[in-house]
Amino acid sequence: MKKIQMVDLQSQYYKIKNDVDNAVLNVLDSAAFVNGPEVKSFQNELESYLDVSHVIPCANGTDALQIALMALDLQEGDEVITADFTFAATVEVIHLLKLKSVLVDVDYDTFTISPEQIKKAITSKTKAIIPVHLFGQCANMEEILKIAKEHNLYVIEDNAQAIGSEYTFSDGTVKKAGTMGTIGTTSFFPSKNLGCYGDGGAIFTQDDALAHRLRGIVNHGMYERYYHDEVGVNSRLDSVQAAVLRKKLPHLDSYNEARSKAADFYDEAFTGHADILVPQRAKNSTHVFHQYTLRILNGKRNELQQFLNEKEIPAMIYYPVALRKQKAYFQESNASDFVNTDKLLDQVISLPMHTELDEEQLKYITDAVLEFMDK
Repeated sequence: MKKIQMVDLQSQYYKIKNDVDNAVLNVLDSAAFVNGPEVKSFQNELESYLDVSHVIPCANGTDALQIALMALDLQEGDEVITADFTFAATVEVIHLLKLKSVLVDVDYDTFTISPEQIKKAITSKTKAIIPVHLFGQCANMEEILKIAKEHNLYVIEDNAQAIGSEYTFSDGTVKKAGTMGTIGTTSFFPSKNLGCYGDGGAIFTQDDALAHRLRGIVNHGMYERYYHDEVGVNSRLDSVQAAVLRKKLPHLDSYNEARSKAADFYDEAFTGHADILVPQRAKNSTHVFHQYTLRILNGKRNELQQFLNEKEIPAMIYYPVALRKQKAYFQESNASDFVNTDKLLDQVISLPMHTELDEEQLKYITDAVLEFMDK
């Protein structure tokens, strides 16, 4: 059996090696390393895939979030509501801009931000909501957008983990993750469902004026060369990474289907076990399984991780500490307001999930989990 990895990027690369190698060599031959034709072509192709008016490539997913907030003219001390259970980048950018993060609980079954908790957290200083499409499926965007409209709030979708996921509204309208709010952001970190071979990110919007502003901010605040109209940043997707992403984008749907097939195998093995809860697929969202995350109910999650590691099965805990308890972002809080987050911190464990998992590997992984759980 091939060695099991949390993410097998090498095997994925070998399947498209010739296409990727030729694309990278073409960039080297052209010497158009920054803002070259590959970047513009990728931008256009991603706009078409997402059915969004504007894609603004940038250097990474964290920059994408920061630039999105910079474009909204928020003032120091303005409040931004986001989930307590997510990666730190989401709250990091809020603090970098001297805004105030307001962390709220998530839904226990889907791991995504709770609309009810958003409502409770809104004050006169609230200006924006950042829902995180965690682990591969969309947050409850219909409710979130309704809340945002009622309170005149911006919505910035953190779509680093769910590119390709689709959300269906109650009227039957279907939108891709990242295209529903004021602004959407994503990361092309290598392990993402659509990953490059370095760092990369992008910002999405349907708003023409906002897109113009975002394009200036990513390029030192310039709308005309050497004329700096506002404070910006230097955040570019380089041409080599764009070339790689152009070759991978046509495979994204099949990559997500492969992940879903692996998730189905896991589901079948674990559904019904008294001490295991499989990830629930949200009612209105497809799931692209950036992570396959179990909840272990017998209090032995850490022991399970150790057991799997001994069997050379990588398993990760995303995330072991709530953002509100992190030293950098500490917030006084009542445990009663974070019941779901605090349960998840003790229960979640993510199994290997990528496009190259085969049935032999999946059986070995599921057998090992069940062996431990049934001891």
